Amino acid sequence: MPCAELKNIELERAAITSAVDVAAGLFKPPNAPPNPQGQPGPQAQSGPPPQPIPQHCRVTLVLKPTPDSNINVELWLPTENWNGKFLAVGNGGWAGSIQGYGDMQAALRRGYATAATDTGHSAADGPGGMFALGHTEKVVDFAYRALHDMTVKSKRLIDVFYAEPLDYSYYKGCSTGGRQGVMAAQRYPGDYDGIIAGALANRHIHMHTAGSYRSIELARHPDEALSETKAKLVNDAVMKQCDTLGEGFLNNPRQCSFDFDKLACPAGQSSDSCLTPGELKTVHTFYGGLHTSDGKLVFSGQNIGNPIPALASRPEGPGENLTDSIKILGFQNADYDWRTFDLDRDLPIIDARTGFVDAVDPDLRAFKAHGGKLLLYAGWRDTGITPENTVLYYESVRDAMGGDPGKADQADWMRLFMVPGMGHCRGGPGVDTFDTLGALEQWRERGAAPDQMPATGRESGLARPLCAYPKYAKYDGSGDLKDAANWSCSAE
Repeated sequence: MPCAELKNIELERAAITSAVDVAAGLFKPPNAPPNPQGQPGPQAQSGPPPQPIPQHCRVTLVLKPTPDSNINVELWLPTENWNGKFLAVGNGGWAGSIQGYGDMQAALRRGYATAATDTGHSAADGPGGMFALGHTEKVVDFAYRALHDMTVKSKRLIDVFYAEPLDYSYYKGCSTGGRQGVMAAQRYPGDYDGIIAGALANRHIHMHTAGSYRSIELARHPDEALSETKAKLVNDAVMKQCDTLGEGFLNNPRQCSFDFDKLACPAGQSSDSCLTPGELKTVHTFYGGLHTSDGKLVFSGQNIGNPIPALASRPEGPGENLTDSIKILGFQNADYDWRTFDLDRDLPIIDARTGFVDAVDPDLRAFKAHGGKLLLYAGWRDTGITPENTVLYYESVRDAMGGDPGKADQADWMRLFMVPGMGHCRGGPGVDTFDTLGALEQWRERGAAPDQMPATGRESGLARPLCAYPKYAKYDGSGDLKDAANWSCSAE
């Protein structure tokens, strides 16, 4: 079908706003200014020079599954050399715009039809979660409905445009996109044949609540603030003990434990070379996670070796972005007084009202029965979302479904790769470049499950294998640390 004729297709509770042929060339994101080199694209672009994308049919849609919904979607359909596959890409943060243009371009160059969505609101609606004030249905769209509806409508248009059956449908996302991916596996197990989900923000509400609560506690207890000097004391002590390879990051943080109590000041004393009881409490919570008074985990703590920042006591309390999960999503009250917040009392209220945003259900039997493959990953150096949160979800699925990391039936459909030295989704002092989509294709289409993936570091120049958890890349003991040949996957 000619691209322009797609505008005539009728879709339930949706409108196709444009369908235009786009010539091959460099892609310019909507409303993006020229970069300093005069090429189209966003400012401050790093990495290799922009690469052209093939000719394609660019379709824009507005989806309205409810009267209060307004979900914007872009669907790109290659006009030549379509590979018979579809890739949906996810978002970051609170979404509010189509953010997956980089992944969409890469997918188009591989022959994929590809789509992304703003999840049903605009960043212009206000910072953070302000879009949710008085708009419960928009929260549902953000949580799961926008991605699902986008996928259903995209598949319909793919069928019409190519007049050929779709062979495989995949998803790729990180952070909020990771939450979207595992949410799809939980709620819509037939949407995708394979899902790549990184740095899971699947406990979105709990994550933001924990961040807010830390700021609230620091405002209430100034003695628990951590100065830059004290933060450096902690970080230096940990790395001195644990960074045995001298890489400046921990290849596998779980191989080292650290007793923070040995940094405690003598009773009644204080100096720059030790931690007071209040400072020590902050450090323990940062690395041990936030728990309710009865010991229930709210959100995972950071890994040993990931630096603790200076944490100031601000009388004004937490920033707006952090309180949105409490005051807007939880209590629908822009004037909510954070000073009244009580973790034990209020967290169950927030969970009851907004728990559907968090993608924590470990029962993926329907996704497994569909033949779906789930590839999880996270960077051990992620200081945005704690790496242990992704491990926690992987292990919860394993435990709920009676699996074992050593049994083939578990590894047949779900694998986790922890990335040494990678930050939040990318970057960091370790490795951060690896082909998850290629690995997923080989796994789903040819039955070749990935035991390891080669990885390199754009910033570091390192090369190292990524190993299927619980295995990890272990240095063989000799040779260049930057050479992947000197590393092998180990369960020890």
